Amino acid sequence: MVRWWSTLGALLTVTLTVAFPFSSAVDAWMAFPGLVTVIVILALLGPGLGHLVLALGISQSFPQSRTIRGATQVIREQPYIEASLAAGASHLRILRRHVLPNVLAPIIIVASNALGFVILVEAAVSFLGYGVPPPHPSWGGMLSATGRSYMVRAPWLSIFPGLALSLAVFGFNVLGDALRDLLDPRLKAA
Repeated sequence: MVRWWSTLGALLTVTLTVAFPFSSAVDAWMAFPGLVTVIVILALLGPGLGHLVLALGISQSFPQSRTIRGATQVIREQPYIEASLAAGASHLRILRRHVLPNVLAPIIIVASNALGFVILVEAAVSFLGYGVPPPHPSWGGMLSATGRSYMVRAPWLSIFPGLALSLAVFGFNVLGDALRDLLDPRLKAA
């Protein structure tokens, strides 16, 4: 079931990236905060792991598509792309040999930076009861179910999940910054 929703979320992300080439439509969608978007989608679809994956995919597809589109437009204007076209290379070959390898670094950087936000949104939505159902572990669910009930008698039931959540988000943000420093060619030249 989760694979089906993950595949649907990935296909929807790719479809939305291609279907909204106009930056004004993406700007209009990005005017809504990601957490609010996820909560609205989950309120319409209902709680569950598959719905959560779909909602997170929809909410994160537009900022990522905008960044990747910008990187692709920069690469499209490079002289080696024009030379490949003049040499008779097909569009598929240019995409596979020139565009994708050069866009892969921004994709990795954007994905690692967005992972911290996705973890926080999942925890917030699970805390509110719209996220992962109770048999499955979730930091937000741990904070909601046991953390509030036993805060006075057993504070570690909310301290440790909150600490783990904070460390995970901090770790993925540091990873994203390190990958940006490592993979960004503009920073290597300096």
